[in-house]
Amino acid sequence: MSREAIDSWLLKVLHTLITEASVSRTAALLGQSQPAISVALRKLRTMTGDPLLVRSGSHMVPTSHALTLIEPAAQALAGIAAVLHPTTAFNPATTRRTFQIGSPDYLDVFFLPAVVDAFHNEAPRARIEFQHLMRVDGGYEHGLESGTLDLVIGNWRTPAEHLHLQPLCNDDLVCLLRAQHPIKPGNLSHANYQEAEHLAVTTHNVTGLGTIDVELARNGLSRNVTTTLPYFGMAPYVLMRSNLLFTTTRALAAHYCDLLPLRMEPLPGAPQALTYYQLWHDRTHRSAAAIWLRKLVAGVAKGLTGREAVVRSRK
Repeated sequence: MSREAIDSWLLKVLHTLITEASVSRTAALLGQSQPAISVALRKLRTMTGDPLLVRSGSHMVPTSHALTLIEPAAQALAGIAAVLHPTTAFNPATTRRTFQIGSPDYLDVFFLPAVVDAFHNEAPRARIEFQHLMRVDGGYEHGLESGTLDLVIGNWRTPAEHLHLQPLCNDDLVCLLRAQHPIKPGNLSHANYQEAEHLAVTTHNVTGLGTIDVELARNGLSRNVTTTLPYFGMAPYVLMRSNLLFTTTRALAAHYCDLLPLRMEPLPGAPQALTYYQLWHDRTHRSAAAIWLRKLVAGVAKGLTGREAVVRSRK
């Protein structure tokens, strides 16, 4: 083979000439004149050191060497097409891809089950893996950058600025406590909130104030945390056997109030609602599969927001 470079057009001519075994048909298929294809054939013969097509009676047939070039030429053309025209199609119904989402466990009881249900309805052959944010090596930002996470869901007052962000829904902060707590229903004041002992959940390793404490401070509140847990799912069962207060989101509190002898009280003052976001890296911003996943998660959040509004109006 000559060291002279072969371009994609000559590769296409080579593949078509060998498979069609005809200069005239190649010219017609490629929209070229026969003289142009004849010139290309002469150049290809020089480059390969082989006649490629030889006459057999009234027809042309490919040489044995030419036949060995069909597959590599086809692969080269497919590779070039993939570079110049990358496929953007994605079919969730047939994909077998594994998607990885990072999330805190306070979403486990009301949000993630709905995501799993919607995911498997649309992508029955795919896999979805959730990772707790505490267990993501290097933090969720590194997980998104390295590709070990496709998406992160959570609520931050100030998400990382270099990541793409989409608000999903809002949720109020409330206080969750046992039904027979000494603080009577409707009597959670600023003073007894400050004086009470509190339970808190640490979802990731941080220094300084967390999301909830930042919002409490904005309203002149602080909490005397005497008990910390690593998982939100443990908190309601601790509350049942103590006089601790637990500041959390309304969705999580409402879920456990329906299951356990617990009740929720509005926080003193008027704390702003927390916003849930989904975050992703520029690496997957234009990926058709990642776009589908983000759309699915946003749709689930919208549906849950609508159902929560109905529940609240009934209450």
